[in-house]
Amino acid sequence: MPTVTVGEKTLNCDRGANLRRVLLDNNIDLYNGKAQFINCRGLGSCGTCAVEIEGEVSEANWKEQGRLSLPPHSPTRGLRLACQTKVLGNIKVRKYDGFWGQGQERVW
Repeated sequence: MPTVTVGEKTLNCDRGANLRRVLLDNNIDLYNGKAQFINCRGLGSCGTCAVEIEGEVSEANWKEQGRLSLPPHSPTRGLRLACQTKVLGNIKVRKYDGFWGQGQERVW
């Protein structure tokens, strides 16, 4: 069973679990500010669930690659959309500031 480390918290999930669902089901504030109200609810179109991930996860699909190539994101930053990411092994997740999580300061 993979573990998801978020700040000081360690969560367990099934292999192949959707990262957005894992975080929200464990009361992790995935969205910054008003993005908690204004987001695509997991469709992969808004980009507000962008996070940095270390560890084994699914490859980025076309939807995720497309959204992360548009401003304010940058494909060279290495962020992933939690809503499009499946957890395949133990991972560490970081969230950054900014409406879309595109900032430089860590939130968690």
